[in-house]
Amino acid sequence: MRALNQLGLLVLTALWVLPSQAKPITVLLDWFVNPDHAPLIVALQTGEFAKRGLDVTLIEPADPSLPPKLVAAGQADIAVSYQPSLMMDLANGLPLARIGALVDTPLNSLVVLEDGPIQSIADLKGKTVGYSVGGFEDAILGAMLKTAGLSNRDIRLVNVNFALSPSLYTGQVDAVIGAFRNFELNQMDIDGKPGRAFFPENHGVPHYEELILVTRPDQAMRADFSAFLDALDVATAAILADPEDTYRVFVSYKPMELDTELNARAWRDTLPKLATEARTTDVASWTRFAEFMRDAGLITEIPNTTDYLLSPP
Repeated sequence: MRALNQLGLLVLTALWVLPSQAKPITVLLDWFVNPDHAPLIVALQTGEFAKRGLDVTLIEPADPSLPPKLVAAGQADIAVSYQPSLMMDLANGLPLARIGALVDTPLNSLVVLEDGPIQSIADLKGKTVGYSVGGFEDAILGAMLKTAGLSNRDIRLVNVNFALSPSLYTGQVDAVIGAFRNFELNQMDIDGKPGRAFFPENHGVPHYEELILVTRPDQAMRADFSAFLDALDVATAAILADPEDTYRVFVSYKPMELDTELNARAWRDTLPKLATEARTTDVASWTRFAEFMRDAGLITEIPNTTDYLLSPP
């Protein structure tokens, strides 16, 4: 009740301080709203954007592959994307730059049934692995297999679309790559079929940022984007300081859709992964990851970091 009363006051405050000439910013999400977007939702619901003269609109995409392309075409201001996707978009000539991050560590993982026969990466030899998105996930899997002296030729890959957990339950596959550790593992536990995860960063894959914010390079230094990132940092600090109350703020965005056991569990597991300073990044790690993608055949050249790491002051 205390959280809801605070929320009501914050919303009224946001309405009071919102200038008539507030600067509009349209943000295209990468997928439906979930705890990965926690700073965006909390900043919106608590009026942090409004207090800075921003009128932020969040849009869930019908096609998750389109947001960066639409931003590159000037049809939206900011898109939520992924570091591997940005590397491939740059290789394809899209004018994009990273201005911030929501989740600055990997979430991707290789998942198997906890009570199944796969106890180590080496046990995947001769097994079937499901995936939903080809290309980068194949490269991750290849690097992980290499640490056990295997390659993609030693397993059978099957496209299971987005039915990652169900394909494990039915025995269609022995493992899946591309499962987000904060969601699939919780969903499997809720379903009574707990899983075991192998993390790419522990098996040959360089560190990378899972969820990033991208815009056009010629827009990256906008003053309103700086205010936008400031609001995200304040929201993230509030989330980490009071996870319980800010979870109620989060679900207030769409109570019927968001207030679920899965989101409550995912919220808990996502918070340690949030970027505490949206602008901050490790430039050298971007080069290492680009080299990894080049060596995997996903890109042909290493892009210059000064061209696409352009956070506003």
